[in-house]
Amino acid sequence: MKITAVTVEVTSEPKAHPVRDAIQLLDRNGVTRVRIDTDEGISGVSTTYFGRVESSPAVLAKIVTDQLGPAIIGEDPAVIRGIRQQLQTLTDYQGTAGLSSYGISAIDQALWDLLGKSLDVPVWKLLGAQRTAIPSYAMVGWLELDVAGLERVSARAMEQGFRGVKMKVGGGPLTEDVQRIKAVRNVIGPDAPLMVDANQAFGYAEALRRGRVYEELDCRWFEEPLPAGDTDGHVRLAEKLDIPIATGENRYGQAAFRDLIARGGVGVVQPDLRRAGGLTDCLEIGLMAAGFGVPYASHGGGAHIHVLAALPNTIYVESGLLPAGVQLVDGCYPLPTGPGLSSWDG
Repeated sequence: MKITAVTVEVTSEPKAHPVRDAIQLLDRNGVTRVRIDTDEGISGVSTTYFGRVESSPAVLAKIVTDQLGPAIIGEDPAVIRGIRQQLQTLTDYQGTAGLSSYGISAIDQALWDLLGKSLDVPVWKLLGAQRTAIPSYAMVGWLELDVAGLERVSARAMEQGFRGVKMKVGGGPLTEDVQRIKAVRNVIGPDAPLMVDANQAFGYAEALRRGRVYEELDCRWFEEPLPAGDTDGHVRLAEKLDIPIATGENRYGQAAFRDLIARGGVGVVQPDLRRAGGLTDCLEIGLMAAGFGVPYASHGGGAHIHVLAALPNTIYVESGLLPAGVQLVDGCYPLPTGPGLSSWDG
């Protein structure tokens, strides 16, 4: 089987309900959809969310259609790691980290989808499953919500059966964070996990100050307290705090995780499919973390659930409120049963 074509479709439209974290407003739904065709009539597809600017999906599509896609025509689509290396070498001069990684990830996911469809099995079976259901929490506590809105959406998440919830912090003074955390805790109860996410908003001193308070409020983890690339800061912070530091969604490729994990700068590793390089890199990052005894929780859901099923150190899949037709079983997402990357839209 050989690759015969790589094509891309894009959409970009305003969000019906824009959401805000400590550093940005997310007000668009941009999607880049990659399709890889073969000479045996089997195709694989991937869907990449890429949108704060209207033109963003088209920019990513240009890289895939003009640079990455042509380079893999004629290749065997089952040689996924070989294609990854080929594309990393191709993009090295311009910088593989960054937008190139989004394109490589989109191709990587489409290749796994294609391989699963060629064998008529879901990808999690190809990766070697550790489990058949993934514990899930709801990321619903956005900063544009007032306290009453935060309480309502947290209550809805618990009604839908989620194990716990995550909320944004750092959009205002610490006293505001405390008020909002206490409001959510009152809604979800004393035992449900409550995670907080600062989206890289703080410097070291402020992250330490707030982290000590989040510990006292029994938060399960403190996510992205510092700029993503500050490995030394993460190590120092982890040494001072008992609350686990969760991070990784804004790091590109396996190499960016090696020192962070080995030096103890992360308590919950959280790669993002798009930035890390796709299912292949996320699986390998997760296995590296497992070797150091560090748990793994996805940034986002969707196709990531196949990696989560295969890792020994998985603790959670992240989701928004449940899409229509999806139900949790004992707080867990069941794995998709269709071939390839068929999955829920988290």
